[in-house]
This record gives sequence, C-alpha cells and structure tokens, in this order.
Amino acid sequence: MAYNQAFNAYKKTGVQTASRGKLVVMLYDEAVKQLTFALSNFVNNKVPPKNIEKLNANILKSQEIITELMVSLDMTNGGSEIAKNLLSLYTYFNSELLDANINHNKDKISFVLSMMDELRGAWIQAEKTTSTPVADMQHSINISG
Repeated sequence: MAYNQAFNAYKKTGVQTASRGKLVVMLYDEAVKQLTFALSNFVNNKVPPKNIEKLNANILKSQEIITELMVSLDMTNGGSEIAKNLLSLYTYFNSELLDANINHNKDKISFVLSMMDELRGAWIQAEKTTSTPVADMQHSINISG
C-alpha cells in the first residue's frame, strides 16, 4: 500500500512540474493507451458481452482526454489557425468515437488511434524543439557562494 501511495505522489509531482507541451504529450499518451485498450476488447471484430463495459469505459476516457485537449487550445494568441484546425479534428474524433461506441465499430477506433498517435508524434517533436534542456538553463540561485 505504501508503494502505491509513493508511486501516486511521484506521478502527481510529474504532472505538476511538467511543461505545457509535456502535459499535452501526456494527454496524447493516455488517449493512445485507452484506444489501444478499447481495441483489445474486440474478438474477431466483435465485442463479446463481457467486454462491452470495458470498451465503453476506454472510449469514454479517450473522449474525456480529447475534450480536455479541446478546452486547452489557445484560440486567441498566435497560431489560432492551428488551434481552429485542431478543434475541428478533436470534434471529429469525438464524433467518430461516439459512433464507434454505439455501433462497436473497430475501424473507427483504429482510425482515431492512428490519428492521435500521429499527432502525438508531432507534439513530441514540438516539445523537443521548444523546451530548454536542463543543462542550458541559467540557475537563479548560486549556492556555491
């Protein structure tokens, strides 16, 4: 039990100290994971009755993450055209996932998974090119005297 508490504290600290770009990547990571789990509920392109609840939970979690990505878009500052395009994509993804959840459509889940994974890769690249490596940061406190 103490291990779980320590691990949860570690994860919480990681989220609280992450850059905005890193947080977006973390959201994509979780969405990709949930959509992968959703696909694992299919057996021969059908969802057995025992897996319906799990499929629903995985898709709903993915939709919540996509909605979080939607509300985090900055529609006013520079790059608003990109934000508008992402908003359209996210809206489309949530619509496709809604239909996939209702009709147990594996292809739609696979499509959204593929697109989210591709966007995740783009965000990882953006994060790498815009973040400052720790070694290059100037220290604000000099403890050596």
